[in-house]
Amino acid sequence: MADTLSVNEIFRSIQGEGTRAGLPCIFVRLAGCNLRCSWCDTAYAFTDGTRMTLDEVVDRVAQLDCNLVELTGGEPLLQPAAPPLMTRLADLGRTVLLETGGSLDIRGVDSRVIRVMDLKCPGSGECDRNRWQNIPRLRRTDEVKFVIATREDYDWARQQLERLALADKCVVLFSWAQPLAPEQRDPSLKPVPPDQHPITMRELVERSLADKLPVRFQLQMHKYIWEPTAKGV
Repeated sequence: MADTLSVNEIFRSIQGEGTRAGLPCIFVRLAGCNLRCSWCDTAYAFTDGTRMTLDEVVDRVAQLDCNLVELTGGEPLLQPAAPPLMTRLADLGRTVLLETGGSLDIRGVDSRVIRVMDLKCPGSGECDRNRWQNIPRLRRTDEVKFVIATREDYDWARQQLERLALADKCVVLFSWAQPLAPEQRDPSLKPVPPDQHPITMRELVERSLADKLPVRFQLQMHKYIWEPTAKGV
């Protein structure tokens, strides 16, 4: 339905990732995802959602009282009402972020929205779902994120960084894939492809420095403040 959304949770916390890490932020986590990345830590949002109208979501955001708002998931762009919601929030003067997995078309998103788009590495099991047509549509205000779990992921991300000249288009983020706790591993997640070798956080940083890559390393800050399995933070 174009005027309602399936919402998993709405909460106020700090931004844990990206160029605005550490800032207060309201998160609108939408339910549903078309991907099953091997390292996904929000599998609870695949199906668990409550139907809310756009007015209800906007009112809840207003109650939480923060200028920075992020739509995340799941995959927000699966829901037709997500772009209108982002436009309404931008009209109200909010700074709006969109976290998207990179498999869906980003053209319909309001130009005021900052799009944080994944490029799925081989270790995710979803590398073949990347929508390469999105690359020419990136703007300087956008961010591209590589979640890196293996050495092979790192090599692949480095190749895409050069091949697509990504650092000339927007900010590029290298995010280490923190291993999942057993209770986070949903049985529907893709397995890590065979013959891949896990990479440590330190190795990811040291290889990025040695290769002089124009990227921003990031941690999921919230996982170091609260338990990695905590929701609503």
